Amino acid sequence: MALNRRRRSAIKPCSRKVIFISLLIVLPITIIGLINHYEKITYFLRPLWDTPPQPLNYLPHYYAENVSTDRLCHLHGWSIRPHPRRVYDAIIFSNELDLLEIRWRELLPYVTKFIILECNTTFTGIPKPLFFAQNRERFRFAEGKIVYGTIPGKKLVPGSEHEDPFLFEAKHRRAMNDLIRHSGISDGDLLIISDTDEMPSHHAVKLLQWCEEIPMELHLQMSNYLYSFEFHVDDTSWKVSVHVYNSKWTMYRHSRHTDLILADSGWHCSFCFRKLSDFVFKMKAYSHADRVRRKDFLDFDRIQRIICEGKDLFDMLPEEYTFHELIKKMGPIPRSKSAVNLPGNLVEDADRFRYLLPGGCLREE
Repeated sequence: MALNRRRRSAIKPCSRKVIFISLLIVLPITIIGLINHYEKITYFLRPLWDTPPQPLNYLPHYYAENVSTDRLCHLHGWSIRPHPRRVYDAIIFSNELDLLEIRWRELLPYVTKFIILECNTTFTGIPKPLFFAQNRERFRFAEGKIVYGTIPGKKLVPGSEHEDPFLFEAKHRRAMNDLIRHSGISDGDLLIISDTDEMPSHHAVKLLQWCEEIPMELHLQMSNYLYSFEFHVDDTSWKVSVHVYNSKWTMYRHSRHTDLILADSGWHCSFCFRKLSDFVFKMKAYSHADRVRRKDFLDFDRIQRIICEGKDLFDMLPEEYTFHELIKKMGPIPRSKSAVNLPGNLVEDADRFRYLLPGGCLREE
């Protein structure tokens, strides 16, 4: 028994030493892992700490070729107008020249004025060319309808109150309100508020242009695509809004205006660029540039591989409010072979825009 007691007493210090050494090894690794994967952990646990917004009220959207506008208005519970409303399409532009052309050609017959605001710096304060001004000749097909404005950029100084790119983005939106007011718009006209890569379909705009009794404010449901129209993410995009303009209260805000949303009304093609250099520019330039956590995120080979695999450029989990949706969307986006129900000019000019269509994942440098 005495021998056993001596053995146990010898084991206890040894066990404590092993536990202590294990903790010294495991704890730093755990802490480093938590730091490196903090965003992933946060996004994975989002269903526990975040509350989803109030659900939207989806309005059915009826459309088929060769169905009269009168009939379509009637199907929506509206009547047809004796003449169409004027339509003003307002965007703050960065560098998405191809998407801008596709958008404007899609909407050209229905839009009265294309209002476009451009700045010589990004929201994060990076100097940039005035891409639209330098390439305006490319858009001569819409020249008579263009209302163009610029806003002076500001180099963001670390530690200043203007360091937050969202504050600088808000300044752009205030400048856009001024540009809209001087565009010739009048009360009762339609105003489309969206980003360049959020493209309403021509038939959705025509419907709202010609129908009476439409809501004063209405969001448009967009199909979400990533990198090209080969990677269909979901159909949850809602930020595009259409307003029956009122000079007293209509403001350019890229946020929720109403609970009403018209189903299946266009396309949101995020990070849909021709060149790898454009991907790098966008990753560093837009308001969520803090997601570039490592230098290798901007490596061309890595970006090209991720595009063709349909994975996330920032190595992040989906932003979802339920574990069911989160788990369903984890991993690469499935490829689509369909090029049906896409913007007309994209298909018409498929040779130029091959990189946006199924099978065209390779990019130029």
